[in-house]
Parts: sequence; C-alpha cells; structure tokens
Amino acid sequence: MEAAGVTVVGGGLAGAEAAWWCARHGVPATLYEMRPAVATPAHRSELLAELVCSNSLKSDVEGTAPALLKEEMARFGSVTLDAAARSRIPAGGALAVDRDRFARHVTAALSAEPLLRVVREEVTSLPPAPTVVATGPLTSAALAAELAAAIGRDNLFFFDALAPIVAAESVDGDRAFFASRYGKGEGGYVNCPLTAPEYAAFVAALAGAETAPCRDFERGLLFEGCLPVEELARRGPETVRFGPLKPVGLTDPRTGQGPYAVLQLRAEDDAADMFGLVGCQTRLTYAEQRRVFRMVPALARAEFLRYGAVHRNTYIAAPAALTPALELRAAPGVFIAGQLSGVEGYMESAAMGILAGMNAARRLAGREPVTPPRETAMGALCHYLTACAPDRFAPMNVNFGLFPSGPGRNRDERRRALVARAREAFAAWQRTMHEAGDAA
Repeated sequence: MEAAGVTVVGGGLAGAEAAWWCARHGVPATLYEMRPAVATPAHRSELLAELVCSNSLKSDVEGTAPALLKEEMARFGSVTLDAAARSRIPAGGALAVDRDRFARHVTAALSAEPLLRVVREEVTSLPPAPTVVATGPLTSAALAAELAAAIGRDNLFFFDALAPIVAAESVDGDRAFFASRYGKGEGGYVNCPLTAPEYAAFVAALAGAETAPCRDFERGLLFEGCLPVEELARRGPETVRFGPLKPVGLTDPRTGQGPYAVLQLRAEDDAADMFGLVGCQTRLTYAEQRRVFRMVPALARAEFLRYGAVHRNTYIAAPAALTPALELRAAPGVFIAGQLSGVEGYMESAAMGILAGMNAARRLAGREPVTPPRETAMGALCHYLTACAPDRFAPMNVNFGLFPSGPGRNRDERRRALVARAREAFAAWQRTMHEAGDAA
C-alpha cells in the first residue's frame, strides 16, 4: 500500500465524506474499499455509500436535531447531502432517497475528483498516519483485530436488524391510506391500520414467532435503539403500539377516526415500486415474516422483495479509545469515523466522516485536530462519544439530550433556544477557523 496524502479506509458514507473533504480542500486522498473483491453480508453492489438498512436520512423538519446536524454538514459542503438532494423521494417530514441513485451520485462525484484515488482492495492492517478508518459496522475480521490490538481492548459488537421490503403493487390499497402524521410533508407514507383485535393477534404472533438462530456470541447484544419488532412485542402487548405501530397524528379517511394501531410503509425507490415496513426491523425466519406480517390486513397478499435480517455491527469503546477530535489515543494520526466511532445513523456517520477527514488533513499539514463546540450538533455527538461513562456507552443518534441544557419554559421553547445557540456557536467557530487561515 502506497500512502499519498491522507488514507481513508472504507467507502461508506463516512469514508466518502472524509475523502471528499480532503480532495476538495487540496489534500490528496486515497480511498480503499474492499467491495467487490470482498463481499459483506449486507451490501448488494460495489457502489460507494450504499445504504444497507433504511433509505431514510431522518427528519428534515426545521428545529429538530437531525435537521440541525444536516444544516451543519451542508456548511461543510457535504457530498452525501448533495447526493440526497439529487435523489430525494417523498417521505413526509423525513429526508428519504432512492438508494441506487443516491449511491451512484456519491460514486460519480468521488470518481471525478482529480485529487482522490479509489482503490478496490481490502485493508487488513492500519495504514501509516494520517489515516481515517471508516469501515463501518461490517469491519473485516483482520482489520478489527488490528484495531483491538491498537486500542488495547476487545471490540464491542451489537446487531442491527433490517426491515422487510414489499412490492407496492401487492399492498391492498382498499385497506390502507396515504398520509403523514399530523399532515406534515407530502403525505409520503402508506398507512396500514389495525383494529384492536387485529393488533392483539398480530402482536401475539410476533411475540411467539420463530427467529433465525444466533451464534453464541450474538446472543443478547442488540442495540436498544434498533430492537427487532418481535423483541418489542415480547416486552408487553402495548409496547409495539407505543413504538413503531403508534397511531398518533393519523386519521383514517374511511372512518374519520384515528386507527387503533398502524403499520407505516415508506417508498424505497423513486418510482415508489417498493415499500419498506417502517420500524419493523426483524430477525424472524423468512417463513415467519411472511406469515406474521401478512396478518396486517393491507399486507395480506404482500410480496416480499427483501426479508428482514440481522447483521453484525462493530464499534469501538470510544470513551476509552478516542479524543474529542476522533483521534485514537493510542495511535496519533489515526482517526475513526462513522458507525465504528460509536454513532448510530447515516447522517451521524457521515458527519463524523467530515470531521475525521478534516482532522486527518490537519495532521498532514502539521496542525492540531479540532472539534466543533459542544453546543453544536456535531460537537454534541463528539462530546458524547468521549465523555460518556464507558460502562454505559452504546451507539447514539443525534438528539437534543446530548446538548448542554438551555433556557425555556417548555420543550418547544428550549429546543428553539438550543437550535439558535447551536447555529450561533457553529458560525462563530467557522469564522474563527477562517480567520486563522484554516478550512472549516
């Protein structure tokens, strides 16, 4: 392996952002992606930034933490946000994309950069610094072992569960309705209502359904923020109705009333030919997925285009291993980005890729790494990663609970104050960086 400028390992969202940052700021970068030479259990193509779980990049609604994070990323010139804008499909208040178009936009953008070289080759050892490691939840065993040796402790594992995807034409439109919660956005969801008896039968079937067998080291290691829907059902009959099947903010036009429970479907492609079952990530066997999900009246004849499945997710113990600038304490000049750093979610991973790429470029130039203020969305994530108690550490999405508390008489006032403060802090930080002659 020949080092040229900054080396980035991993061609997911985080690695794409890290390499993009470097190339767009005059820093040569080499991006290593092992696909298609080495396959993973979740990827289906050789495209960079392929989305393997949901096609939603979370809320785009003004005043939410995910929207604030996207705003900060946009000020950094995010390549994934640009691709999302070019491949967006209706999804109410969420930013959802056509998977294939999204990945093709990112791949084309990176391939056209003269200072960026993409190498299709597996990396099995840590490259010389400065390096960004953004190999994601499916880090190869050899590189995972290298990382474990470098940080002086074992890697930690949990498991993400994918939701099934069904053919749009197989959904019974007479038993479903098109709407978004509280009428927000373009009404981009197909809602499959259930009566109280239908819901009770569905949840009972979920709780008793057969799951795919797990190996010994897989047991009991599910991430609380992404539990399979059958695990929720086993926690009590009402858990699912207060979770992914919550009926709030919806009125069934056929009855003029809110449904007892509702399973939402979201388009997975631009043509709306495929629908994903929102919040229904699962590890049920394929046969059980057909049996149980077809108990929802609108899905009685559903054609499954992709079944739910479980895949390994690897992340490091960030509080013990990383500085707030995402640099390995035990290996200066090596930065960890994306889900491997301990964030959860597409945009969170991409945001950490931007920061890691910027800091690797700074190391190359002999400058010290930087971290956005904690009052910002990116800074709040970095603070969580490195300040959380190690024994309580788990992957985290961006949310206002990570921000320093702010003023306000109620939740809405406090959130508006947090957003205003974050914007001011981010703008001031960028101004300071520019005045110092740095790119940020």
